[in-house]
Amino acid sequence: MNTKYDFDATGERLVYVKPVAVADLPDEVREQSDGMDRVYAVHDSDGQQLALVADRALAFALARQHDMTPVTVH
Repeated sequence: MNTKYDFDATGERLVYVKPVAVADLPDEVREQSDGMDRVYAVHDSDGQQLALVADRALAFALARQHDMTPVTVH
C-alpha cells in the first residue's frame, strides 16, 4: 500500500529525537560537549535541526514544553 498521509492535518506537531555522536559535530560544538560521547538532536518534520541537548529525557521535555510531540528516530 502506498498511500500518503498528511501528518500536518492532525494538528499534532511532531519532532524527531535522535542520538548524535559528538565526534560527528563541528569543532565549536564539540568544544562545548564537556566530554560527552553522544548528544540528542531534535528535528522538525522537514529535517531541520531545532536543538541539541545533553540527553534523551531533556530532548523529550523540551519538545513537550513547546507543545510538540516527540518521537524517537532509530
